[in-house]
Amino acid sequence: MSTNDPDSLFAQLDAERQRKLPPVSKWNPERTGSSEMRITVDGRWFYKGSEIQRIEMVRLFSTILRRDGDAYYLVTPAERLSIEVDDAPFVAVDVEARGSGAQQRVVFRTNVDDLVEAGAEQPIEVRHSDSGPRPYILVRDRLKALIARPVYYRLAELALAGPSGAAGIWSNGVFFALDHA
Repeated sequence: MSTNDPDSLFAQLDAERQRKLPPVSKWNPERTGSSEMRITVDGRWFYKGSEIQRIEMVRLFSTILRRDGDAYYLVTPAERLSIEVDDAPFVAVDVEARGSGAQQRVVFRTNVDDLVEAGAEQPIEVRHSDSGPRPYILVRDRLKALIARPVYYRLAELALAGPSGAAGIWSNGVFFALDHA
């Protein structure tokens, strides 16, 4: 992909870094309750059992999402409402890599159009279970994205043996193992 391609995730990354998100970590409202919302394992958002179809609404809600301990909340200056999250609140649905070896950079796009560049500040983590690997990337403030299976397969195509012998990928000088050594 050309470095001048406006559709490139890398081309969009600088604009993403300029985007200001609400300072939800600083808000501690007294009023609390339930949002009656849920985020499913595949990243779909529901209100009172009905799926929220307008992606603009989902994107807006995603900007006020916060994780405190193991619980998730939608936070404004006026209230903090709990939200049920089945696994991770986001799903990484696209990936783009540039460079090779330790100089490689890898950028992910989530289902709510957040762009995340893997590295020391936003690591990739793979949890292993009986059903296979469950890869995640840190999006922001303890909020992770499950890396969708097709995206994980694309990462596997980029994998090479790392320092420990495990297969994985480099991004911003950090090696992320995708499997056990």
